[in-house]
Amino acid sequence: MANLHFIGGEKGGVGKSLLARVIAQYLIDRKIPFVGYDTDQSHGSFRRFYADFASPVLIDDFSSLDQVIEKLAEEPDKHALVDLAAQTLRHLKIWSDASAMSEILAENQHRAVFWHVMDDSLDSLATLGDVVEAFGPGASYVVVFNHGRGSTFAHVEDSPQLETAKNLGAQVVNLQRLHEASMRKIDQHSTSFWAAINRSDGPGALGLLERQRVKVWLRRTYQDLEPILAPA
Repeated sequence: MANLHFIGGEKGGVGKSLLARVIAQYLIDRKIPFVGYDTDQSHGSFRRFYADFASPVLIDDFSSLDQVIEKLAEEPDKHALVDLAAQTLRHLKIWSDASAMSEILAENQHRAVFWHVMDDSLDSLATLGDVVEAFGPGASYVVVFNHGRGSTFAHVEDSPQLETAKNLGAQVVNLQRLHEASMRKIDQHSTSFWAAINRSDGPGALGLLERQRVKVWLRRTYQDLEPILAPA
């Protein structure tokens, strides 16, 4: 059964939209149906890279967020993927409490999954505690260590915030670093990961070995995501 996936982290620049793009590409490649939403009104990175799959949603507008749940109810086999902008937890919590989000999802055999993308800062660790406290046992959690935004996560592994999340069934995923020059080219030209791997000419096209490195990175990332997105 499909679920409602919130890709967040509260802090800016931790790689939330990058993870949303990777998950979107995984679902496309595996022919798993989904609908995407982008809450970032200023940059809209998810929409920029995957315009055919993502539409805008206003995080501080009840009627806009309602459409996410209503669409999921209408098409229960489609995952819903919401790329959360920074500092959106408060608005999401207000809407969720007023709407009894976990209750309405459960009635339709869906569940909210919060993907918390982290760099190695203490701020990022603190926001993990905030998310788990806000939604408690009514949701599932995936803690994502983004190694493109941090070099060590030992302090997170030993933290009470992660212990609390794990007690609620949280899983931990390592998002490995992609070679910086390749990542920069992909971002500068708003290239999907499919195009990055398959396009050999035109503006922003990667070289043969660059395409191979992206392919290897994506394959390894898929292996980490698969137990969560397509459990056996």
